[in-house]
Amino acid sequence: MPAFPSPTLQLDSAIVDLDGTLVDTLGDFAAALNLMLSELSLAAIDPPAIERMVGKGSEHLIRSVLAHVSAAPALYERAWASYQRYYLAVNGLHSRLYPGALEGLQAMKQSGLKLACLTNKPTDFTLPLLEAKGLAPYFDVVFGGDAFERKKPDPMPLLGTCQALKSLPGRTLVVGDSSNDARAARAAGCPVVLVTYGYNHGEPVRAVDADGFVDSLAEAAALVRRAGPAARP
Repeated sequence: MPAFPSPTLQLDSAIVDLDGTLVDTLGDFAAALNLMLSELSLAAIDPPAIERMVGKGSEHLIRSVLAHVSAAPALYERAWASYQRYYLAVNGLHSRLYPGALEGLQAMKQSGLKLACLTNKPTDFTLPLLEAKGLAPYFDVVFGGDAFERKKPDPMPLLGTCQALKSLPGRTLVVGDSSNDARAARAAGCPVVLVTYGYNHGEPVRAVDADGFVDSLAEAAALVRRAGPAARP
C-alpha cells in the first residue's frame, strides 16, 4: 500500500460517507426493519445479521432481509413501503455519532476543504439524520443514493459529486467504511481512506484496497493537514 498522504498530494475537497463512517445507524436499521417484519408477520432479525447487509442502498437491504427470513420476494413492495414509514419515524433515535466524527468535520472545514456527504441511503432519510445529529452545516452538498442513476461502488456518484464541488477527482479525498467506497473511489480516480469501524459487509476492512486506514474522522482530518494546502479557487 502506498504511503498516505503522498508528498505530492494536494486536496481541495473531501467526500464523506454517512452510515458506518459518521453515524452508527445500526440501531435505527434494526428498529425499522423489525417493525416492518412484525407488520408482515415475519420473524425478527438480529443486528449482527443486518450489519452485513448495510451499505448498498435500502432496496438491496430490504431484499436481503426478506431473503434472510425466507420470505417470498413478491413481498418486496409491501416491505419497502412499510420500511419507509418506520424508518422515517425512528430516524436518528437509535443512532449515535462515532467518536471523532464531529471534530473531524470541523477540522476539515477549518483546513479549507469543501465537503460533501455522499451515501447510498435515500435522500429522504439522509437529510433529516444530518440535521438531527448536527452535521448538516458542515456540508456544501449532500447526495443520497437516489441522486444518481447508479449507486456506489459505481464511480458515477463520486464523479457527479466532484462536479458539484467543482473539484478534480485526484484532489478530492473519499472517506468511507467499506469496499463500496474504495471501489468507487478507485474507479473515479479519487484518493481514499477507510475508517476501521463501520459496516464492510462482514469482511475485514484492512483487506480492502485503499490508500490508508484511520480509527476516526479526526485522524483523517490530521492526514488532510499533512497533505499540505491545495490551491484554492
